[in-house]
Amino acid sequence: MCIARCGKALGILLIPLALVSMLANTLLLFPNLQSRYLREGHITKYATLGTGLWASGLLVLPAARVFITSSHKKGRCGFRSEMLCSILYAVIAMAGATLCFVTSGTALVEGPLCKYNETYSNGTQEQVWGTPLEHKTPSPSSWEEVCLEPQGVVLWNVVLFSTLLASSGTQALLCIIQVLNAILGFLCGPDIKHNKVSPV
Repeated sequence: MCIARCGKALGILLIPLALVSMLANTLLLFPNLQSRYLREGHITKYATLGTGLWASGLLVLPAARVFITSSHKKGRCGFRSEMLCSILYAVIAMAGATLCFVTSGTALVEGPLCKYNETYSNGTQEQVWGTPLEHKTPSPSSWEEVCLEPQGVVLWNVVLFSTLLASSGTQALLCIIQVLNAILGFLCGPDIKHNKVSPV
């Protein structure tokens, strides 16, 4: 049946996207693959929220499983109950993916947490931790010069948060498609087939 095939395909697509989100968020916690920045609390709050791990990762995986295994029950009532369950899981996964999408977009706008030179009104300079790139005109080459530590943190954050943005946005879109697919399955039942002309 086309409803089941569509749901299975969507579920299969969601699994690698969830794993990519979890990997990207994990890497964000370890700039330059070093754990000391996490221990010292010098990681952007958007990475420590872990939305790629739980919202776009752990919330999406059960939904993917439900999409793949749905429509196995026989009979109209069993099929329709699975479609309702699929809608519920799709909405939860879509909410998680949307949260991750918004968090990642905000993180890209604010820029990474890094050590930089702060110039005070009296002309003195001091190295401090903060988000010096917030509200600055995009120019990655100059950004790299602003952030002194961790080395390469700007590129690290841009690539990984962009990955989260793309994967979570795609997840949300796939979940919307599954909601529509499951609603169609609920309304029409398991007997959606191409019209055939019966022999006389």
